[in-house]
Order: sequence, then structure tokens, then C-alpha cells
Amino acid sequence: MIQEKSLVVYKNRPALVTSVGEKLHIAILNGEQLRVREKDVELIYHGPCVLIDLVACDTGIAGSVSDDVRGAWELLEDGVVSLKELAELVYGEYTARTSWAAYTLLRDGLYFSGDIDAIHGRKGDEVVADEQKRAEKQREVMARDCFVQRLRAGSTNPGCFPEDDTPDSRRFFQEIEALAYKRTDKSRTLKDLGSQETPQEAHRLLLSTGFWSPLVNPYPVRFGLSLVSAKALLVPPPVEERVDLTHLVSLAIDNAWSDDPDDAVSIEGNTLYVHIADPGASLVSGSVADIEARDRGATLYLPEGVSRMINPDALRYFALGLQSPSPALSFKLQLDDAGFITETEIIRSFVKVSRLTYAEADAMRGESAGFGPDIRRLFAIADRNMGRRLNTGAITIELPEAHIMVRGEELAITPIASHSSAGMVRECMLMAGEGAAEWALRRRLPFPYVTQELGDLPDEMLSGLAGAYQKRRCMRPRSLSTRPGAHSGLGLDIYTQVTSPLRRYTDLLAHQQIRAFLRNESPLSEDEVLLRLAAGEAGANAAIQAERMSRSHWTAVYLSDKKGSCWDAVALERRGGRMLFIIPELALETQVALKQNVEPNELVSLTLTQVKIPELEMTFVAE
Repeated sequence: MIQEKSLVVYKNRPALVTSVGEKLHIAILNGEQLRVREKDVELIYHGPCVLIDLVACDTGIAGSVSDDVRGAWELLEDGVVSLKELAELVYGEYTARTSWAAYTLLRDGLYFSGDIDAIHGRKGDEVVADEQKRAEKQREVMARDCFVQRLRAGSTNPGCFPEDDTPDSRRFFQEIEALAYKRTDKSRTLKDLGSQETPQEAHRLLLSTGFWSPLVNPYPVRFGLSLVSAKALLVPPPVEERVDLTHLVSLAIDNAWSDDPDDAVSIEGNTLYVHIADPGASLVSGSVADIEARDRGATLYLPEGVSRMINPDALRYFALGLQSPSPALSFKLQLDDAGFITETEIIRSFVKVSRLTYAEADAMRGESAGFGPDIRRLFAIADRNMGRRLNTGAITIELPEAHIMVRGEELAITPIASHSSAGMVRECMLMAGEGAAEWALRRRLPFPYVTQELGDLPDEMLSGLAGAYQKRRCMRPRSLSTRPGAHSGLGLDIYTQVTSPLRRYTDLLAHQQIRAFLRNESPLSEDEVLLRLAAGEAGANAAIQAERMSRSHWTAVYLSDKKGSCWDAVALERRGGRMLFIIPELALETQVALKQNVEPNELVSLTLTQVKIPELEMTFVAE
């Protein structure tokens, strides 16, 4: 029975009973007086005790020898004792102080288990195993403390953390990496340093210690994307009936760095052929390769490399012009004199493709031999189509673009030159998308359509780059669904995308539906198409965001050693006391604080003052 001046345990803390009544009055070490129920405490010493005994309990038993504890444990391995007997066995006496110490041993759980009335020694193998765990935990604590102290002391040059310094440093850095990659939202090291547990702060620390070089791009991993191309193998195209279109001059025109050509164009009279790579011949809906492509949503194009949604080995079968002849899905578009599509036919074909860069196509436009006549006819059709779209409200936006290339430690940013043939190819691809959408609608084929509502354009549209930026800000996001509708931004009543099945999953999905129809097989239902659209778009949107952030990262890296450099910039839009500029040479948009008046489209020289790679902050001032 608990009496006044007894020593009890309350919430794992020693307490002195000061009076006994309907409830117990107890005092704890900080002087606080509490009223508690008897069942809420454990009696460990009948007393009499005074407040000074609480201080002694908190201080512990100085000079307690571990051998005494181990000796008592060895004696009790097969026996049972009370708390009083354990205190006497280990410490030679039973007092307030030794009863609390014995209770602490019991609660510690290494050598003893049970309750205060029946304490027994644990099995030897259990104790040995727990001792090893505790020793390892203590070593871990000491190693982490040492690591954190080195960071806190300012050991922030690469030589301070060589790989062979300790086996723990790399492990602790990998924990910080996990946060930098957003694989977790916690970092014990950053918490111990008193730093914010953010990916940006983790990135900053990894850079400052030299564990990461600026060439590490964390953004694809942050968006959950794989840096390795798809693994599922594709078999070569099966033998099937194809129309021989090798007599046509078929031109695949793209950037000089493109290595996966998936479209080509031909002209014959008033008929435009748009030939598209045909991976759907082997990549069956629901197959392992299809699911892998669907999860990725799109091929990931990074300055440092490409992660393809389809196994790269398949390019030799399906990329146009890499073998002759190339299998293709050809969209045969019959055009009237006004440039409208009067009939669309989709053909499984063989084509003989010649590859050209945009610069080469531009140069050949004026030639009377070779590809020159075909290119001029293609330009005539493209110009007519552009005029048709503009008459129906199409919005054209042309802002500077730059090509970023990373090869090892070499990083280069070059402006992408404007080529008229790029616009010509774009118009041909738009006609293919329009024709395919009409073809699918007439056949009531469940199909992925692309629509876009027109945003509210300003009453007074600016000219130049500032006007292009105005238009971009007003554009609303596109939508993909199985319901056809207008694409107001393109000025088309109906539209889809079918020209990049090697690069975009939704294009591949459209090809699979077309091929099912051409083979007289059952296509996917509307619900099935919607499910695949949603999955593919989720992956594609992640890839788009990762590509955008990666471009910003590499731009920051490129500028990181160029403090004080000057750049020509064009003013786009005033935002309070700041002006948004674009640096055409870098295709970089940046806000700069301005005191002087600057009008949109005005050319201003900006000086780079600071770059923070983890935050993607590049600070400029106007001269």
C-alpha cells in the first residue's frame, strides 16, 4: 500500500508521495505538485523519503560498475527476484536511490525483464545480440555527430570528404542526396545542422562539399523519371501487305542533332503525303512495351542525353530513313485549290526517305534540280495552309529558342536559328493531324482528339517579342479527350496528333487505333482510350516539367562562372517595379528591378551579378 513519503514512478519519472487521500499528492523533481490516481503510479520504495532523494535518483549512482550488473544478470538468468532484491544484489543496499537505479535497469531491458514484483534475467544470446545492436547504434551516433561537426566547422571543400575517409561519409551524403532528389522529404543531417529540410538546401550542401558537381541534374529524378531508356524489346515489323511508295521523293527534315526521325513528307500533284514511323506494327496495345511506353508518356529529351519511351534498338526498324525502304503509316491528304483537305487515306506503306536538316532544306528551296522542285511545292502548300489557319483565328507565337548540349564536362548553349523549312514541316504535320482526326470521326473510331479554347487576347496587341509573349500568356492549356472539338490556337475545327509515335505515347495510341481499324480488328473502346490517355498524359506532363527545369538548371550551370558578363535583352512586360526580359541568345526569361523607364521591345544590356544553381536563380542588373 502506498504511504506518505514513498518513492513512486509516475510517467517514467521518480516522484515523492507528499500526502495520501482520495488521490495521491506527489512532487516531481522540478518542484511541480500533482494529484494523481494510485493506479497511475508504481511503488518502488516505501520510504521514508525526502525531496533530496529525488535529486539523488536523477543524479544516478556514481561509479556503478557494469560488472556488478552483469554478475547479477548471470546469477538471475534462471531465477526470479523482486525489485528490492535486485537493488540489493546489484548495489548492496535497498534505498530510494538504489531502488530507482534498479528500476532503471529493468526499464532499460538489456539484462532484465518482467515487472517490479518478478524480475528475471534475459537469455544470454538475446543479451549479446542487443549489446551488439546498441554498440552499433552508439557507433552510428558518434559517426553522425563527427560528420555533422565537420560540416558545421566549415569543412566545405571536396578534399574534406574523400571516399576513403570513413565508410560513413558516403552513406550520410546519400541520405542528403535522397532529399535533393525528392525521394524523401526528410534529412536528419540537415535537421542536425539547423538547416531547412528542402531539396534546394540539400542540393546546396552537396555542391558546397563537392560531393556533387554542378553537372548533376536532379530534376528528372525529382519528377520520378527514369534516366534509362525503355527495356522492353520490340520485334521487327511483321510481314504484312504494304503499298510501295518508294517512287515518291520523301524528305525527313529536322534539326541537325535529331537522331530519331519519325516523319517525312512527299508531294505529288495536289496530294500531300505525310509518312510517319510505324512502331504500332510491332507494339501491340496492352503489351509489356506498350505499358512501359504508356507509363513514361513521352521520350525524355535532356541536354545530357535521351531517355526513350520505346527501346532504342527499335529505331533501326522504325525511324524513317535509317533503313531503305522504311515501313511507314502514310497519311495521304487530297487538297483542293483553297488548301482544304477533301479526302484522307491512311496507308501501310514502304517509303524511301532522304534526310535533310532545316538549313539544307532552306538552301535547296531555290534550286531547280534535286529536291528543289519538291521543296518549293511543299512550301506552297504550307504557305496556303498557314493563310487558311490565320483566316480562322490561328495564333502564331515565335519566341527565341536555344539548343543546350552537354557532353561530359562540356556545356554549350547556342541560339536556334530560324528556318523557314521548320515552319513548312510544322504545317504539313498539322495537316496530317487535321486529316487523321476527320478520318477517325467519320469512322466513329474511339480516338484521342486535341482541343484548345481561345484565351482572352488584349485589345491592343504589341508587336515583336513583347507581343509574342502577350499571346503566350493568354493561351489556355490544351485538352486531350475522345470528344472532338476545335483547336482555337491552331485555327482548326478538329485536330489530333499522330506524327510522333516514337516520341509521344498519345500519338502511338492513335496509331494503334488506326491499325486496328485497318486490320478489321476491334479497336479499344472509348473508356479504354480515355484510361490510356490519362496515364500517358501524366507521364508526358512530368517529362515536360523535367525538361523545362533541366534547361533552367543547365543554363544556371552555364552562367555560374560568368559573373559580370553582359547580355543583350529585350523587354517583355512590366511587373510593378520590375521588368521581365528575355535574353535571346540564351532563350532565358528573367525579371530585373528597374528605376528607369523601359518600354516593351526595348533592347537593354543586362549584367549578370549572381547565380544560385540549387534555387535556379540568375540575377541580372540593368546597366
